[in-house]
Amino acid sequence: MIKTVHVSHIGRVRSVNEDSAWIRNLDTGYILGIVADGMGGHLAGDTASRLAVETLVQDLATLEPGLSHASLSAALSDAILHANEVIFRTASTDDKYHNMGTTVVAALLNDAEGVIGHIGDSRAYKIAGKEVFQLTEDHTLVNELFKNGQISKEDVSHHPRRNVLTRALGTDAEVKVDMDAVRLEEGEVLLLCSDGLSNLVSNEQIIQVAGNLDLPLEDRADRLLQLALLAGGDDNITVALFEPQQQDAPQVETGCES
Repeated sequence: MIKTVHVSHIGRVRSVNEDSAWIRNLDTGYILGIVADGMGGHLAGDTASRLAVETLVQDLATLEPGLSHASLSAALSDAILHANEVIFRTASTDDKYHNMGTTVVAALLNDAEGVIGHIGDSRAYKIAGKEVFQLTEDHTLVNELFKNGQISKEDVSHHPRRNVLTRALGTDAEVKVDMDAVRLEEGEVLLLCSDGLSNLVSNEQIIQVAGNLDLPLEDRADRLLQLALLAGGDDNITVALFEPQQQDAPQVETGCES
């Protein structure tokens, strides 16, 4: 059994929440969680992230039970590519959506293991004990500069072009999806988030909060959100948490938006 929770907040600066999030136990037994961070300004950004979520949910809601890992990975990748087509087509046919796009990070789990699909700089982390592992790699200009040795690790978080994406959903007719396997043991937590959290909340803070198993999962999600707000809240903030439960513990999904 996996307990899930998600929260989303407009932040302290933006006038529109361009993030979209969705987590549910599907009728077919899988758990689907999605975080998308839209771009393109008012109307465009929130439309792009909404279309991404809606397309993934529609495509994956009727998956056959008991699929193999390879089949789950293919299904999630295909759904993300379909979302790219939908967003790109919408942007191409309506001027007010010109150049809109979105990041996406999505987890499709069969109980405690599954796959993560990802485009952009929204992230997936696994928190295990006193360690946090970033499961996704940012598709950003600064990450490319860092990998090429042109800037230091310390420069990444302060670089003036740190928000420039090298890959996004819906901005081009074709896009590559990064796929990663994930498995959760009891006591571990999976975090999906937009960069409104990851840009302002440190790995140490993520460990301290998300890894605090004595706190209810809802409180951990809210505390992470509050940390981002206290650090300035200069972007929309979305947090989604997944935690394995003992078999006799009830599964509850909660979520709220502000």
